[in-house]
Amino acid sequence: MPRRKIKDENIRKIAKIGNYSLGITFPRSVLASLGWKNKQKVIIKRVPRGLIITDFRSPKKKKKST
Repeated sequence: MPRRKIKDENIRKIAKIGNYSLGITFPRSVLASLGWKNKQKVIIKRVPRGLIITDFRSPKKKKKST
């Protein structure tokens, strides 16, 4: 399969995964610049004209003050 041209690198297709799920691939360079790795948890938030995908960070437990 030929490699995409630089100007078309950010154009992606939605692919069917299994019976009910869909997925999108991301360029390796984008994930590397974010510091994201394989099987990392992310949060997907729906906004009026799209999605926002952010890193999942466990809420830090508050220390009890004495």
